[in-house]
Amino acid sequence: MRQGNKPTSRRPNIVVIGGGTGLPVILKSLKELNAQLTGIVTVADDGGSSGKLREAFNSVPPGDLRNVLTALSDIPELQRAIFQYRFKSKDKSFDGHAIGNFIIQATTELKGNIYEAIQLLAKMMHVDGSVYPSAEVPLVLHARYKDGTTGSGESKIAQAGKMIDYVAVSRADNHGPVEPGRKVISAIMNADMVVLGPGSLFTSILPNLMIPDLGKALLETSAKVVYICNIMTQLGETEDFTDAEHVDVLHRHLGQPFIDIALVNNGHVPFEHVSKENSEYLYQVKHDFKGLSEQVPTVISDNFLSLSEKGVFHDGPKVARELFKTANDVQGRRRVMDGYLK
Repeated sequence: MRQGNKPTSRRPNIVVIGGGTGLPVILKSLKELNAQLTGIVTVADDGGSSGKLREAFNSVPPGDLRNVLTALSDIPELQRAIFQYRFKSKDKSFDGHAIGNFIIQATTELKGNIYEAIQLLAKMMHVDGSVYPSAEVPLVLHARYKDGTTGSGESKIAQAGKMIDYVAVSRADNHGPVEPGRKVISAIMNADMVVLGPGSLFTSILPNLMIPDLGKALLETSAKVVYICNIMTQLGETEDFTDAEHVDVLHRHLGQPFIDIALVNNGHVPFEHVSKENSEYLYQVKHDFKGLSEQVPTVISDNFLSLSEKGVFHDGPKVARELFKTANDVQGRRRVMDGYLK
């Protein structure tokens, strides 16, 4: 039976776990609804600016943490823009790096660890909520493919041209077991709701869940666990997947069903938007209500699409309103139960 301390805040206490571009979108939209928020952020990224800094300094990749800090920050827009600015330089040692990544790296060296660095920056940036790395050391993502072969590296495993069967994580330094970051477990155990996604199934969401104690907390928490299913399938990760197959992968990795609510899009993505999508994305995820309802107690389906010239995204405010309403309902039922217990 799931257990955990009961939250006392009047604001619904929502923890969002993931990485990539989806996590900050949902957090920013929930922030505007005045939820009590915690972002738990993957540290397995090894591509782009984050990957280069990780390799150069043997440190936790800063990019996803930077985006979450920015999403929850109340600093003026100009300061946010400077923090997010990427250098455009002929010198490859600077080109493409975000200023915020350098600031996180410098603060980590100043404070001696990533946890204290993020807490200091959160205070400086007037962050409304909490931001925790899922682990305090860089992690390596490992994949076992359906043909029995293996691969390693978050930015590489999807490029093998094979279907992924299972993923796991290890410390980059190979020194001991993988431990969750400070306050990660208590945040999950004290939440009204824990949200997974949206984000790459194998490379943004599962790297967090495969930290043993973090996965165990998801199985034991009394919070409602919500999975926001992706809109599009991804090359090398979820080709031809339905939304039910996404959920099946999550349950299989933790060894039992644990998702209480699946939030899925049923809006149609027009062909012209599919053709504009980055080559990493393939087709729209097919909706399988029967398959979902066999695995998950509650399925929330609606048109959650936001279409733009840049591609296909979740409608952040609409998703956040649905999450906020559900979290409020959960909190209300807890108060009633607390009243009975007293």
